Amino acid sequence: MIITEETMKSTFRRFCTARIIEHWIQIVTFSALVITGLSQRFYSLEVSRWIILHAGGIDSVRLLHRYAGVFFSCAVLAHILTAVFGLVIKRWQPSMVITRNDFLNAVHNIRYYLGNERYPAPGSRYSYTQKFEYWGILTGGILMIITGAVLWKPLLITRFMTGEIIPAAKVLHSNEALVVFLIISVWHIYNAIFSPEVFPLNMSIFTGSLSRERMIHEHILELASIEGTTLEEIRAHENDDDAAGER
Repeated sequence: MIITEETMKSTFRRFCTARIIEHWIQIVTFSALVITGLSQRFYSLEVSRWIILHAGGIDSVRLLHRYAGVFFSCAVLAHILTAVFGLVIKRWQPSMVITRNDFLNAVHNIRYYLGNERYPAPGSRYSYTQKFEYWGILTGGILMIITGAVLWKPLLITRFMTGEIIPAAKVLHSNEALVVFLIISVWHIYNAIFSPEVFPLNMSIFTGSLSRERMIHEHILELASIEGTTLEEIRAHENDDDAAGER
């Protein structure tokens, strides 16, 4: 297929309304969990004391943390069930599964940033960075849900399991929370806000759409599939446009 101005769209739909709502729910519940959780762990800090005081005391903070945990657990469960239903019943493509090609793309991009490759690794529906981030957050979230449930009902849990599970769950819950918080605050926030390609904010998860320019840069294989063309044709067309702009 020959790429022309008539065949090109300026924006492409990437996320449905349900995914946008899901993202907002995760933002709110995760923020609540971080604020109420870290203020309990680092209770000696001035900011933690301020949060606990204005939230109505430590008991209120613990209650808010548990309620936020319930909403977060429901959101994660709904996400997993939706994914299973889509993959099994609707035959969705398993686009979030990490493959050997993702590791090759990671190496390719290192070479690209060092100036040894002309183009970045071609991205499909999701890039390797998005996949690694997704699975890190999902597995960490599931671990926090399980350990959080153990800490919430320790007497019930110790009826069926040894008492050592409680302190182990406390350590896992607290440390894994820090890991997920760092993944979100460093990796995800950088990619969504401070990365030069999206600064000042990646709006695609809020609008559901992505520009053609960013599709070329981040998801060129998906763009080629949508437009019924090839990676080489898209790049050749962009090179022609760049050359025309320089004249």
